[in-house]
Amino acid sequence: MSPRVVLVTGASSGIGEATARAAAARGDHVVLVARGALSLARVADLCTEAGAASTLCLPADVADDAAVKAVVDAVVAEHGRLDVVVSNAGVVAYGRLQDVPVEVFDGVLETNLHGPANLARHVLPVLRSQDKGSLVLVGSVIGHLAVPDMSAYTVSKWGVRALVRQLRVDNRDRPGLRIGYVAPGGVDTPIYEQAATYGDSVGRPPLPVASPEVVARRILAVAEGGWHRSQVGVANDLMRFGFTALPLAYDILVGPLFKIVAQDLVSPVVRGPGNVLASQEVGNALRGSHGNAVVGIGRNLVALARRGLGQ
Repeated sequence: MSPRVVLVTGASSGIGEATARAAAARGDHVVLVARGALSLARVADLCTEAGAASTLCLPADVADDAAVKAVVDAVVAEHGRLDVVVSNAGVVAYGRLQDVPVEVFDGVLETNLHGPANLARHVLPVLRSQDKGSLVLVGSVIGHLAVPDMSAYTVSKWGVRALVRQLRVDNRDRPGLRIGYVAPGGVDTPIYEQAATYGDSVGRPPLPVASPEVVARRILAVAEGGWHRSQVGVANDLMRFGFTALPLAYDILVGPLFKIVAQDLVSPVVRGPGNVLASQEVGNALRGSHGNAVVGIGRNLVALARRGLGQ
């Protein structure tokens, strides 16, 4: 098979970096898109070492429709086609809706929801003209349920899931074009540490924690076609079942369980916009630094016990 042209947004860190490196390892042309030019250069070097047919860095903010158009135009000018497009760029904000500044709330939606829409707006004409190729949107299990203190992220990821369904309906007349969807649960990436924080604790990936490479393999498998589960992790199915089939029990339990398994009650809380409004390249990496999830849960339980004892 000749090398594919694979465009990945959010390629400077986490799942996007893992996806670009996996495509490079099979000899594809990789196109790296993210806000941080220095981080993209780091990933480009790794992709070249892994065996990429070529690497192309195009720094851009997916929330900027004109910038996304320029990216797509540049790729088509360079390669003459697109084979796989992965919409992965994402940011997180923690805090109740009324506590998150409006510009931060809107910033999460701009990146997580408007970004994929902007990307689809400009890549779909190319894919439709080819009548082949794949557009894969990375969502989240949180796009299927609700969790405390993540209103902006939840709304954005529910929107991504709706966008996928709409794009599938709108493009059924092009049987060679695939619209894919992948919904990870907890993943070991820096997104939690880079998140905007306006609550009483910081976030961490909940159990079971997948590696970014596992998610990347699913993304590329979905892009290749055939049937593949969109949900990454069996825990996703359990959470979705509880949310849908047992809503009262879910609503009672999700608060305390989320605090124990998906928050860090020990680390200091630094309130602010994180990387929502601007890239923080120093924090970009393949993986996060959260440590063992089971140990983190143990620390949370100890912290809660001490609070209960008034210590």
